[in-house]
Amino acid sequence: MRQAEVLERLVAWGEEQPSVRAMILTSSLARPDAPLDILSDVDVILAVTDPERFAQDSAWQSDYGAPMVRWSDQSDQSGLTTYFRGVVYRDGAKIDYSIWPADLLAHVAEAPVLPDELDVGYRVLLDKDGRTSGWSAPTYRAHIPARPTEAEYRDLVEEFWWGTTYVAKSLWRDEIVFAKFILDQDLRLGALRVLLEWRIEIDHDWSLKPGWFGRGLKRLLPADTWSELESTYVGAGSDENWAALFRTTALFRRIAKEVGQALGYEYPHQVDDQVAAYLEEIRSVPGASAPPSRR
Repeated sequence: MRQAEVLERLVAWGEEQPSVRAMILTSSLARPDAPLDILSDVDVILAVTDPERFAQDSAWQSDYGAPMVRWSDQSDQSGLTTYFRGVVYRDGAKIDYSIWPADLLAHVAEAPVLPDELDVGYRVLLDKDGRTSGWSAPTYRAHIPARPTEAEYRDLVEEFWWGTTYVAKSLWRDEIVFAKFILDQDLRLGALRVLLEWRIEIDHDWSLKPGWFGRGLKRLLPADTWSELESTYVGAGSDENWAALFRTTALFRRIAKEVGQALGYEYPHQVDDQVAAYLEEIRSVPGASAPPSRR
């Protein structure tokens, strides 16, 4: 697999860099059960003595090869600033570098639990000072959805139905961009995806990683449910998006009732009935256009 060659080159490079004290492989390549292919990313943590230099000077990123496109970010862990530098190289390799101050290695060893970035799976590729020797083994349970409380279940259902009203109003106003944003982002990728993941976890005792933002849904959902979800993806036509909205609500309603029944939670039928009637009412109002949206 080509990722093995990438890792070999990275480790050889890290061994020659005095400031690189450790290199840790994370994410899919470090998980024993991860579905991998030739396009899988290489995710590595570089624990360095001078993280600010690595953050400010991108020249080191070209030591592997010629970058094609890059993306940067930064965050905080245990009170220390960490940096992210994602690079897609011209040879097709995609390497996501997490730049850690070397002192963070000791914080991980002292913490009662691993951070999610490591608990999802890690493999030490290089450790010049032995500072990862006290780390706990990963449990591989990071990013597994937790069983929702009844309040969380109710909130998700209400959030979904609340969002449908914006889709309907925007379709009536012929504001297709905003309508599709709410339908695609808030409803389908947001509430419906979370609900489908809960449904999957119910059948697997809350033990599976469904994948980032729905990446595993096709593999994990029953074929008929996947087909139903697929049917909610449509183009830009107003009529087809109205149809997609109602197919989305039908799927959400069915799965939400199944989840509620399995968890012993009451589905809010009154909310469903009233909002569904409201959506039909908006669709039947004459006049395809109206004054600009006031969300």
